[in-house]
Amino acid sequence: MALLSVIVPVYRVEEYLAECLDSILGQSFTDVEVVAVDDASDDGSAAILADYAAHDARLRVLTLPANRGLGAARNAGLAASTGDYVWFVDSDDWLTEGTLQAVADRLAQTDADLLVTGFARVFPDGRVKENKVSWAGPAPDVFRMAEVPGLMKLLHIACNRVIRRQLLVDLGLVFRPGWYEDVAFSVPLMIAAERITLLDRYSYAYRQREAGAITRTVSDRHFEVFEQWEFTFRFLADRGAEAEELRAPIFARAIWHLLQVLNHAARVPQARRREFFSRAAAFHRAQRPAGGYPLPPGDEGAKHRLIAHNAFLLFEALRAGRRMQVRLVRRATRPQGAPPPVPDPVP
Repeated sequence: MALLSVIVPVYRVEEYLAECLDSILGQSFTDVEVVAVDDASDDGSAAILADYAAHDARLRVLTLPANRGLGAARNAGLAASTGDYVWFVDSDDWLTEGTLQAVADRLAQTDADLLVTGFARVFPDGRVKENKVSWAGPAPDVFRMAEVPGLMKLLHIACNRVIRRQLLVDLGLVFRPGWYEDVAFSVPLMIAAERITLLDRYSYAYRQREAGAITRTVSDRHFEVFEQWEFTFRFLADRGAEAEELRAPIFARAIWHLLQVLNHAARVPQARRREFFSRAAAFHRAQRPAGGYPLPPGDEGAKHRLIAHNAFLLFEALRAGRRMQVRLVRRATRPQGAPPPVPDPVP
């Protein structure tokens, strides 16, 4: 049994897969198993996996008979893993040098149920935008989320979390079907974990691909974000009165996320924006903490108020005005001939 099981779902990533596997298997820390799940990939990924497995016994390959999607592939890898801890690493991303040893050392120091590490978005043009766990605010070596509610300010991706496998078994927590599946996995995990620790180190490189990401796909499926957040709040309610102290920071983050989805030009179809906004307003009424919650400053707080009142037309007017301001400023400051900037995606 290894200390760490790294679960790598694989689908149409032949261009990136070797870099991902090398970043795990090539590190000095070796007490690791890699469970690669071939999600019926129809490119050259299977051959790459077979070659690596033939040369390194730490890599096991599971092959699914039909494509089932990211969450289901992760679940299959979790069921087959044997390590004390699990880490979900997407096959177009990679771990930075020295990360596995740093993670192992931190786990040995803290005996944590959940370790959250820093990561960075890596863009096609070479830009690296780091996300630090210190953004959560001051934190002791080991804590519960109620002690550091700023943990909700960190992006809710699953791939910067190293998790005690037995905790997932005890909770029966797996990835749910649908888009935005990280929400209903990462947030319940933080609610339930008794011992959380942070590793303020750029450990995970999160590749931002120009094509194929759901974060840049116009689709009705973006409505599935509501189902993920609704599951999260049911999980919170099931934890009892003690967990209710977490409702305010989780609620604030949920509204932030819904706004991120709606504000992105390449997600919710234009014809369904009003419907999405009304669904957000209904969610706000249903889940708002009884004692209220701190509103963010500026335009962000104004948008929260507009959702609370289901004021879609005012919301669209505010959004249009701010977008025009941004375009004018960028046009005035951008060097002649430079391409417009690409907005950062939010899961």
